[in-house]
Amino acid sequence: MSPSLYVPGDGPLHRLPAGAKLAALAGLGVALFLVSSPIVLGAAALAAAGVVAATGVRLARLRGALAGVAIVVAIVVAANAWLAGWREAAAVGARIVALVLLGYALTLTTRTSDLLATLERLLAPLERIGLADAGKVALAVALVLRFVPELMKQAADIREARAARGLRVGPVALVVPMIVRVLRSADAIAEAIDARAYPPCKSPPTSAIPSSTGPGSADHDNA
Repeated sequence: MSPSLYVPGDGPLHRLPAGAKLAALAGLGVALFLVSSPIVLGAAALAAAGVVAATGVRLARLRGALAGVAIVVAIVVAANAWLAGWREAAAVGARIVALVLLGYALTLTTRTSDLLATLERLLAPLERIGLADAGKVALAVALVLRFVPELMKQAADIREARAARGLRVGPVALVVPMIVRVLRSADAIAEAIDARAYPPCKSPPTSAIPSSTGPGSADHDNA
């Protein structure tokens, strides 16, 4: 599996605690879905690009990932333009770009271990009342974060292989092999998780029950 997207640094975003960044991302995500103006959403996308630039990460590092996002956004925008008009399509596209860039800013400046520890703490109250399993949710988030660079690597490999054969890299030629490869990787990872019995089952605490084979029981039986 490829390494995470985290890039070490000492900028303001790196110094912020993971909980604060997660809360900000959640709040901004909700706000973006409450806004429908393409102009406001476009400004939000530009602001999100500025946040990514503030991380200090070079654009070349994100070029492959952003190319994949651009393809997805283009498909979504075209579908919305056909079904709901260009105004709605522009709003949807700007919203997706803003959310993706904010998510990149979070993962670029936050260690995966810090994110998972924060999620487990946030989900602990829900786990106590039986509404969520903090360990399983943290594992799911970890797998998603790990698959992002893996998808980037798979897309780059497919493009290079087709370019070496002199073939054009279209959306279908890129997406279909990626789906096949990702499904194979997912099966392998699922088998590895099952083999290790992870996450471990949390057994309820056992009460102190006196052993029936102790010396006291022997004396009682003899009596």
